[in-house]
Amino acid sequence: MYRYDEFDQRLVDERVAQFRDQVARRLSGELSEEEFRPLRLMNGLYLQLHSYMLRVAIPYGVLSARQLRKLARIARVYDRGYGHFTTRQNIQFHWVRLAELPDILAELAEVEMHAIQTSGNSLRNTTADQYAGVAADEIADPRVYAEIIRQWSTLHPEFSFLPRKFKIALTGGKRDRAAVKTHDVGLFVRKNAAGEIGFEVAVGGGQGRTPFIAKTVRRFLPEQHLVSYLEAILRVYNGFGRRDNLFKARIKILVHELGIEKFAALVEAEWAAIKEGALKLPEAEVARIRAHFARPAYEEIATPPAGLEAKRRADPALARWLRHNTAAHFKPGYAIANISLKAIGEVPGDIGADQMEALADLAERLSFGEIRVTHEQNLVLPHVKAGELFALWQALVPLGLATPNIGLASDIIACPGLDYCSLANARSIPVAQRIAERLADLERQETIGELRIKISGCINACGHHHVGHIGLLGVDKQGEEFYQMTLGGHAEEDASLGVLVGPAFSSEGVVDAVERVVETYLDVRKPGERFIDTYRRVGPQPFKDTLYAAH
Repeated sequence: MYRYDEFDQRLVDERVAQFRDQVARRLSGELSEEEFRPLRLMNGLYLQLHSYMLRVAIPYGVLSARQLRKLARIARVYDRGYGHFTTRQNIQFHWVRLAELPDILAELAEVEMHAIQTSGNSLRNTTADQYAGVAADEIADPRVYAEIIRQWSTLHPEFSFLPRKFKIALTGGKRDRAAVKTHDVGLFVRKNAAGEIGFEVAVGGGQGRTPFIAKTVRRFLPEQHLVSYLEAILRVYNGFGRRDNLFKARIKILVHELGIEKFAALVEAEWAAIKEGALKLPEAEVARIRAHFARPAYEEIATPPAGLEAKRRADPALARWLRHNTAAHFKPGYAIANISLKAIGEVPGDIGADQMEALADLAERLSFGEIRVTHEQNLVLPHVKAGELFALWQALVPLGLATPNIGLASDIIACPGLDYCSLANARSIPVAQRIAERLADLERQETIGELRIKISGCINACGHHHVGHIGLLGVDKQGEEFYQMTLGGHAEEDASLGVLVGPAFSSEGVVDAVERVVETYLDVRKPGERFIDTYRRVGPQPFKDTLYAAH
């Protein structure tokens, strides 16, 4: 994984010192909260309902065991013993104290971490496929390009105060595991007819109040022009993006209002002036960054691991975990192990300090010291020998981290909602817990198959409800919490937005409504169909008929 150079370390150390002074002036009263607000936001610090919340960047979702131990320490010493992984592959601490924030940032800097540009109208943490570098379907490792983007975008002077926040995601495989088309800019690694690496560039995706799926603005962008083309996109957005209306300031609105053809023409004109300049990537620089992501020293494993198949046959719980929580690795004899943070009854994405430390130990012992964070609020050990999977599973069970539900009905994405967030209209966490408990039976979940349920507590859509197979949006109706339901959303390469099915459901009735949708799907699906396949075949009407039959 990438290691800080002298410039990186100096940057975060100087930012810590700067913010320490800003916090001291806020605590002394020299700075008002209004004056302090833009300063704290540029350092990932939010003021939520009950306390400050710190959002820590995890660039492209990659953590070392050393970093995870530091996050565990911060959770235990400075918070309430846990952290919350987000759909941006970041981690949030929801109960931090302002006076201790500089010390937290100083400790993060010790392990090459920070909170810069995790909030505010800036280029946010770039996200990537959690299987980067190990996926069996990968064209090229997207972490290389995500790191290049990180270095280009961090404290970029021209883009420090954009019309609104700006998010970029990359995927290097044939399957999109990074929800690329829901981003301001989405990058798909491609190869042209000559076998050269480049990118399909999609622009104008986003969720929130006005959701859009990103549109392709360039089918193939050569590797060496990645940064200059992104610069051109950002310049067009910075120049033409609206600043008079907060709700119409995202690039998705600009793309929609101009049309993709006119937007593309503006980008191409801007790019023509800079593409052969200083931003053109030298091959040597790409090679230098790529060297940081050299594959670990895998063993050559010629035969399947002795005994694993017998253990699988003998233990249905192990078999279920292997079936749902492991994925194919490019290297024979190895596997990708997914760690669910969605145990039934727990808060989606939450992880305790003890669990973090235990996972750090397991990563060092079984996965070359590396952990990945997924945008679906789970974790991954990317380099596990197939022969060690049984030992890993045995270790995860007592930690409460062996729930075999990746991609199933209880693997629910949920934002913190009204339990924490001052922007929320309704609670997300209790609804997610109740739905997971209703659908907890693992045999039934397997019968249902792949089902993506996503819940947001407000229109900002931090829970990605717009691209949930079943999406729930919390709304306030005269002081009571209700939930609008959308169906048919999907976040992968064939992305689609969910369709509102009808009137919202009360907090008491929403779990029953989800149950009715599931039962309708099971009634009308054809053999082999996933929920999204069935929905696309039959449309919303069968579900509406069931949901509102009694109305």
